Amino acid sequence: MGVDLGDVLPRRKVTLESLGSKKIAIDAYNTLYQFLAIIRGADGSHLKDSQGRVTSHLSGLFYRNINLMEFGIKLVFVFDGAPPELKAVEIERRRKQRDEAKRQYAAAVEAGDMASARKYAEASTTLRRDMVAESKQLLDAMGIPWVDAPSEGEAQAAVMAKEGTVDAVGSQDHDSLLFGAPLLVRNITISGRRRLPSKNVFVEVEPETISLEETLRALEMTREQLIDFGILMGTDFDPDGFKGIGPVKGMKLLKTYHSIDRIEPLRDEVAKIDYEAIRRIFLDPPATAGVKPSWGEFKPAELKAFLVDEHSFSAERVDAAIKRVEALESSKSESLEKWFG
Repeated sequence: MGVDLGDVLPRRKVTLESLGSKKIAIDAYNTLYQFLAIIRGADGSHLKDSQGRVTSHLSGLFYRNINLMEFGIKLVFVFDGAPPELKAVEIERRRKQRDEAKRQYAAAVEAGDMASARKYAEASTTLRRDMVAESKQLLDAMGIPWVDAPSEGEAQAAVMAKEGTVDAVGSQDHDSLLFGAPLLVRNITISGRRRLPSKNVFVEVEPETISLEETLRALEMTREQLIDFGILMGTDFDPDGFKGIGPVKGMKLLKTYHSIDRIEPLRDEVAKIDYEAIRRIFLDPPATAGVKPSWGEFKPAELKAFLVDEHSFSAERVDAAIKRVEALESSKSESLEKWFG
């Protein structure tokens, strides 16, 4: 779920061209869930290979990364590790939601209601360990580095951004800002014409950036207060948030009382959650310092063996995508020759 800070954060619309040469740490689980939810057939079923194995995540990862590589964007994918104990309630809530969505999906398919079937299929999305392993194998073949976080992927990505190892964190959620990421890039993996989740409505999705410094200045808040604001709205560590408290009211309460533990009207509700532990997770997240990702070689033969031979991808489409990268690399070589010639 992640924390949703609504429209109160100052955002800047950007182009993929403007992100060229940037190093961006991508929240891998967040991105793979997007691909699994979005890349489906008309009845909501996943793309599958000749052996019936799901390939929606691989399709999204391969073709989208090719697009971003053409813009010169350097990606590093950060995968979740063990979740914090405080996240147990949220994890159980999600499991129950997926189970119910699976039941509703089966009923919709039996009734021939394909619109509802697709909606429930998206809500039942599950990312399995084998899918994660396959994704890492694909990234290796593309020369794109990946990192295993000790806990939350966004926390690790935020630490890498704070250390200057990368320029920004790429995610749909706002959690990385609470973890201290100087810059968040949203919509980078889903920009373009996209269908809204669970709706038959298409919108044009544009990349956007959110600066932590600009946010704190615009909201006249400290980072600690931004974290408290997130707690009021509901994070993965207190998923229910506070009933009746929306962004505007939450902002007003923090302006008046300055911190969550001083909000008199919510004293009893605040006492029910371990807000200090939640604050600590965001202020001092479990993450590995000094991670230095290394970008490797793009390996066409390995990609074709993995995608075409093993997972039944179209040879023509994969070849066309590979040629785009090879043309890009050829262009770079010619530029270097001219420079040093």
